[in-house]
Amino acid sequence: MNLNPRTPVIIGVAQVTDRISDPSCARTPLELMEDAAHSAAVDAQATQALSSLDTIAVVNGMWRYSDPGKQLAQKVGSPGASSLLSGYSGHSPQSLLNELGQRIQSGKSEIALLVGGEAALTHRKAKKLGVALRSDVDQSLDACPLFDTPLAMGSDHEIARGLRSPTVVYPLIESAIRAHRGETFEEHRQRIGNLWAGFNKVAATNPHAARRRLLTAEEIVTPTTENRFIGFPYPLAMNANNTVDQSSAILMTSAEQALSLGVPKEQWVFLHAGTEANDCSSLSERKELHRSPAIRLAGRKALELAGLEIDDLTTLELYSCFPSVVQISSAELEISHDRPLTVTGGLTFTGGPLSNYSGQAIAALVAALREEPGHGFLHANGGYITKHAFGVYSTQPPTTEGFRFSNEQPAVDALPNCTGDPDFSGPATIEACTAMFDRSGQAEHGVLAMRSPAGARVWGTTNDPGFLQAITSREMIGVDAELNPDGQVTI
Repeated sequence: MNLNPRTPVIIGVAQVTDRISDPSCARTPLELMEDAAHSAAVDAQATQALSSLDTIAVVNGMWRYSDPGKQLAQKVGSPGASSLLSGYSGHSPQSLLNELGQRIQSGKSEIALLVGGEAALTHRKAKKLGVALRSDVDQSLDACPLFDTPLAMGSDHEIARGLRSPTVVYPLIESAIRAHRGETFEEHRQRIGNLWAGFNKVAATNPHAARRRLLTAEEIVTPTTENRFIGFPYPLAMNANNTVDQSSAILMTSAEQALSLGVPKEQWVFLHAGTEANDCSSLSERKELHRSPAIRLAGRKALELAGLEIDDLTTLELYSCFPSVVQISSAELEISHDRPLTVTGGLTFTGGPLSNYSGQAIAALVAALREEPGHGFLHANGGYITKHAFGVYSTQPPTTEGFRFSNEQPAVDALPNCTGDPDFSGPATIEACTAMFDRSGQAEHGVLAMRSPAGARVWGTTNDPGFLQAITSREMIGVDAELNPDGQVTI
């Protein structure tokens, strides 16, 4: 096969993890990213590549850098490199890599770097100790325009009715999954415990993991003082952990440039295909809470573009902030839970630097493919199972077409949606629900999705102790309730 010389190829990857007890000695996010960049060049056996970068793409974070790509370009010796800065979303690493792949394929870029990183653990320690952290923000730089649109996290009405964070929404979606499957609470508890134990098993072998202690499925699902419920049915060991000091870097170039740099071919991993699509940003408008048309259409399209089937894949990384997103992606793509679904160990146990978790995962996926050559598949997710980006990777070169990309948004937008009715009050049927817990382990309020008699999705809350007990102990989905004008639900 004749390899298209413009075919994008990943030549170097790196992950960096700091565990500094004294926050005054800790590195900044930019320093973590710089370390990862240098390490990726060493991994490629082409340290000279950093001085020839034409593009630096950065996954946005909770830091205050206005143009981190420009600052990093100065540090690594490529001051003329253009910079890209993503929005703040978990799908951003794969989305940026898809963009870099297209630029390299078309000849608009020759050598590109994708980086991301956070020092969230350091910030938490500093806040607790009252320590002022060193800043390396260059105040003279103008803000870099965002590469993509900001991530919408629900409407004002949805937020007012309790949909304020992922720790609320993902367990609520979990209840819809359980009801759709027709499981009892105990059957469901055992199944998701086993699912998350599989992620924990991988994390236990990952030197970058924040939590490497091997846990049983029962330990994961059982609430204790240390493993308290956050949003039912998820205790702490089923929630994402973003409190880490981590960074990653992926060095990508064209096949012809990789040869020119002298990168050994055993280091090459090809990006065969990439796709993207978004589900409705408003949960009120989603036809079904346990489904994701965007995952189904974009994920399957990525495999189609690569000429592969699920069974052809040797390595998987499914986004794993909470168990519900893994269940939805695996169901939409018909991926069995009998096979490993992660190379990192997941966001609960390995942790991740907020929006850059998938950046760490791409680096891990490339390393895994080098060790066991074959085909890899990665799903990156942002928001409430909202923004999705996919990548198909391989140690084998693609066809002469090289990298192929498709945005499947038109196909998603053509599908029917639900309608919301923020002004509704009256009788409604419970569709999904969760109970949120305080730090003492007590249920303090519930959030419910319901359907009005006209079929509109409506939202409500409850503070009633008896109602909260019911949500956590018996089937409430399908139960008729009353949504009051103030948003409170009674049964």
